[in-house]
Amino acid sequence: MGEAMSVSPMASRDARSASQGEPGRREPSGSDLPFFAATAGIGGSYVLFILALIAADLCFTSPGHFADALRKPEIRYAVRLTLISCSISAILSIWVATPLGYLLSRFRFRGRWLVDTIIDIPIVLPPLVIGLSLLILFHLPIGGSNLEESLQTWLGLRVTYAEPAVVLAQFAVACAFSVQTMRVTFDQIDARAEQVALTLGCPRGQAFLRVTLPQAWRGIIVATTIAWARSLGEFGPILVFAGATRMRTEVLSTTVFLELSVGQLESAVAVSLLMVIAAIGVLGVVRLVGFKVTR
Repeated sequence: MGEAMSVSPMASRDARSASQGEPGRREPSGSDLPFFAATAGIGGSYVLFILALIAADLCFTSPGHFADALRKPEIRYAVRLTLISCSISAILSIWVATPLGYLLSRFRFRGRWLVDTIIDIPIVLPPLVIGLSLLILFHLPIGGSNLEESLQTWLGLRVTYAEPAVVLAQFAVACAFSVQTMRVTFDQIDARAEQVALTLGCPRGQAFLRVTLPQAWRGIIVATTIAWARSLGEFGPILVFAGATRMRTEVLSTTVFLELSVGQLESAVAVSLLMVIAAIGVLGVVRLVGFKVTR
């Protein structure tokens, strides 16, 4: 009886604490269902919109249209040039983005904000402006000649309206996305391990290669993928700087434009879906690799 009397006040206090809630915590008033319904409705509408676009393309085309499109030598050449140019552009982008992203992340120097702003210019400019600027750069008269003529004279390399122009147009835009991705990657890596290596006498370059860079491998994969996917969808700079010449500078994005210009809507839609499949495949592989590593 005494034990029951001694326990009952504690039980009553626990009951009051449970009914009143812990101090500093406010119990939700009403149901959270309206909030989640509103957020899911607003966000889900965009997801449904994208799915509707893809579904419309799927309903318009057929496997026969895919087969007919892939039998065209022009489109097969465009597929091959797209794979090669996007891969080269992605490699160049990550080659530039890794050291530049590291410098912007780790060091505070005079004019850093200006460098950061300049890098963002290709992201915010209209793509046609990038292509026009590339065209002007290579044909601007300097000392009685221009960059295009100098490259042809000294290296025998033609850039404008040739395959190198496709890679350069893709790289001009894709690299900016890679740089920002790598900067965020290095921002998330703790610099203490690198500082310890420096205090132990390790040179800056060696500390970067052996300590920091191995920790940034996820960001490198993401930045490379973003650069590849961005290069895949590039159109404006390629059209202005490289042109859309069949069997020469034609990539998948310009193939859609060329097929539409001659009234081949079925082929244009088939190539568009081919680009969608390629983009989904690239992003899916990255997510699958990340899932297996983190599991």
